[in-house]
Amino acid sequence: MEETVAFGTAGTVLGDLLVAATEAGIVSLGFHDSPAARARTAKAAALPVVDDRERLAPALDALRAYFDGDPKTFDLPIDWRLTSDAQRAVLGTLYSTVRYGETVTYGELGERSGTGLHAQVIGQVMGSNPIPLIVPCHRVVAANGLGGYSGGSGIEVKRWLLTLEGSVPATLDWDLALPP
Repeated sequence: MEETVAFGTAGTVLGDLLVAATEAGIVSLGFHDSPAARARTAKAAALPVVDDRERLAPALDALRAYFDGDPKTFDLPIDWRLTSDAQRAVLGTLYSTVRYGETVTYGELGERSGTGLHAQVIGQVMGSNPIPLIVPCHRVVAANGLGGYSGGSGIEVKRWLLTLEGSVPATLDWDLALPP
């Protein structure tokens, strides 16, 4: 049977998140859904596109629940095909060891992953994560603060996600329903 990729959209407070899945698992998540984003992902995965809502249902349901403040983990199969071996080692370690409500520094993740990569390089791996939120690069912080974030509209999205998860204290005006 030929491998394929299917797309779905989860409407969230951050906007419409684009999720792509192969038969093996989630291959990408984007902060913006558009025909161009779908075409880029299909090209990168080098797979034909199919309509398969059933394949995407677990991921879309989990994302909706996450933004409702419900799930504590994403327990979804991941297709790592859009990552290098080094990215896979780092992102796989992140996915399997840093849980909801936890954070890890860039340096600690480099050590934990066994790659020996410097904190700055770990930051570059986080910035190139093809599956943000599900593979929680927002949980990786600098030793002296939040660090950077390239998802959505940037660092305020990271702060909002960490507040949602309880890693960062909420301000008095913080509201789950308000986008960052």
